[in-house]
Amino acid sequence: MNFDEIPIRVRYGETDQMGVVHHANYALYLEMGRTEWLRKKGISYKEMEDDGIMLPVISMSLNYKKSALYDEVVKVKTQLKKEPSVRIEFEYEITNQEGELLVIATTVLAFIDMKTKRPIKCPDYIFEKLID
Repeated sequence: MNFDEIPIRVRYGETDQMGVVHHANYALYLEMGRTEWLRKKGISYKEMEDDGIMLPVISMSLNYKKSALYDEVVKVKTQLKKEPSVRIEFEYEITNQEGELLVIATTVLAFIDMKTKRPIKCPDYIFEKLID
């Protein structure tokens, strides 16, 4: 399935005193990659929520290979892992400006009905946009 890449410049506030990105910031980088991937497919979180659908993260796994550093431009590559059902799964690679692999990650999100707070199958209108 197709992928998308976005560049992110590491900001000072995302690093520790040694200029190394704090591990918690990678979750934000993944969210940025996922949000942009969905947007390029014609799907926005705001529109889903307006339609009564939430998409919370239910699982996240990160495997750190090398540190990202202050002022580097990192690339977040986001790819759909498989066709969505009640869950949607993404794979990510984060590389630095030299192309070195920094992080391999996965996230699993669930389609949730905002009224009932119960899982639902991926709506057809979203599914069609995701798999084209």
